Parts: sequence; structure tokens; C-alpha cells
Amino acid sequence: MKTIEFDYNLPEDLIATYPSKDRTKSRLLVDSIPEEHRIFSDLDKFINRNDLLILNNTSVLPARLFGKKETGGEVEVFLERIIGETTALVQIRSSRSPKPGSLIIIENHEHCFKLLCKERKEGFFIVDFQDDPKKIFNSLGNTPLPPYIKRKIEREDKHRYQTVYENKDYQESVAAPTAGLHFDNLLLGKLENKGAKIRYINLTVGAGTFQPVKVENIVDHKIHSEYINVSKELVNEIINTKKIGGNIIAVGTTSLRAIETVFSKKLEQYEGLTDIFIYPGYQFKAIDKLITNFHLPKSTLLMLVAAFIGFDRMKYLYEIAIKERYRFLSYGDAMFLTRK
Repeated sequence: MKTIEFDYNLPEDLIATYPSKDRTKSRLLVDSIPEEHRIFSDLDKFINRNDLLILNNTSVLPARLFGKKETGGEVEVFLERIIGETTALVQIRSSRSPKPGSLIIIENHEHCFKLLCKERKEGFFIVDFQDDPKKIFNSLGNTPLPPYIKRKIEREDKHRYQTVYENKDYQESVAAPTAGLHFDNLLLGKLENKGAKIRYINLTVGAGTFQPVKVENIVDHKIHSEYINVSKELVNEIINTKKIGGNIIAVGTTSLRAIETVFSKKLEQYEGLTDIFIYPGYQFKAIDKLITNFHLPKSTLLMLVAAFIGFDRMKYLYEIAIKERYRFLSYGDAMFLTRK
């Protein structure tokens, strides 16, 4: 298929720049015949006993640093992935790209860190932080709001750009698993009281999630790699849930990609990198339903949705969402989709 087929006109005023006042009060477009327009707190009405919801419990690192070169020029450092005890793969934005061997100085009135640019790698830089990168980002980093949210970071973003079930042991993501932002503990409790099971995987979300597909044919696109951890216990629980007729419900495309990675390769468990690229024609092995936000034009995530519910159905629901003025992207509203 052609990348241009996944383009659509997204009105700028539909891009959510702030989250809903309450997490569960965002809107929910339910993929039924006819489609239903709900609020997210109604989700329990569409979840059955024995269904299994899989959530990504990654935690977002304050992954954006601002500093200066030795020459004084301003620099922005944005984490892609931590790759060693003191090294990380990063994006660097500056008037001129730093040369290998040069230093970037990150400081405030309490801390001063010197980052060593080691080499370039496929549009990224390998940087030696000369300390634990996570420590530096937590000391001086800023909440990594997506580039399409064109406003200054505010205090509330530190809290709202995290899920309520984040696990700080997995604090390496540079973007939130945004479908999970709609849940609060009360809703999670309601789902469990109804007899649904709540389980977790970890997928470390990289900055590549925002990269548009630029090739003409989608099959030529090389998707970014992300770290996942799916346990043997969860794999067995998915198999048993299917045996008793329960639905496997992925909360977010990250959860879906992690589970489909394991089941497409017929693995008992998996911890490592995945570069699974799901687009129309893909045969799903495990996931029955998907909770997800509305995605950017020409993005890999939009292609995943088209694979899940069908290209024509995807186009139709997005047209409805625009007509009904749903809020789009990370801080926006959600859809509840059923695999076709």
C-alpha cells in the first residue's frame, strides 16, 4: 500500500494541547454497528467477565534536556534509548550538529553535567553522560511532551503525562503509553469487580513513535526498535483466557505490539527489542480488542489500526471522529476497537 493512502486532514484545533480535567471524562468512540459515542468511564459496560486487559506499565522519564555547546550555542538533547551504564542514544537539536568528541554542558544552580558526543548513528547520536543517564534526566530533564503540543510544559504535565499504574522500575520511556492515560484507580477497580483481569507488560516507548512514514510504499519503511518484557505467566494466561472465551484487550498500541511480537514468533516469553511493524495484511495472533487514541496522519500507528479493523473502517471512524470533534493525539480522546 502507498503511504499517501494513510493521509488525512487533521484540523489543528482538534489536536489536544491539554488533557481532560478528569482522566476518565475523555470521550470514547466505540466501534460498534452503529458506532457509539461515550465517555471513557463507560468502558466497564463493554468489558465482560473473564476478559483480560493488558496495560503497559512503563514510566516516562523527563527525557528532554536543554544545554549549551562548549562554544556557547544552545542545544536540546532528547533521549531515544538508554543503551549502557553511562551511554544513551539521543536526538540532538542545534544550529549545527556537534562533532564527535565535543562536549555538551547541562547545568542549573545545583548541578552541572558534561555530556560527551561519541558518534552519529542513523540520525541519532551516541552520547556518554559520564554518569547514570537516568540520574541526569531526573535532575535536569523536562517532561517530554510530543512535538505537536506547541505550548510550554506546565507543572501538571509531570503528573498527567504518566499513567496511574506506572512502575518507576521501568522509567525509561520518552513518551507515554497514551491510551492508559484515561484510566484512574476507580475505573480499574470497577473492571476487576466485574470479573475482568488486569495484567501488565513493559514496552519502553522511544522517540521514534513520532516519526512519520516518509517512504512511498509502507513496506519499505524501517520501524524503530523498542524494548519489551512479556512474562511467561502472562503468555499462559492469554492462552487460558482464549480457551474460556474471554477477550484479550490491549490498552494501547504498545501493549498490542508487545503481545503480538511474542505470539507471532510463538515464544513462551520474551525480553528484548522488537521492531514489529503491523500494517494491513497482518494476521493477528492474540489481541481481540484495542483501546487506543487517535493517531497522526501517515503514522505507523494509524497503519496498525487499519490492520486491526480494516482500512475502510479506519477511514470511516476517523471521518466520524473529525465530524463529531473528538480530540486527537496524546492528550486526546480514545477509541474502543474490535478486530475484524
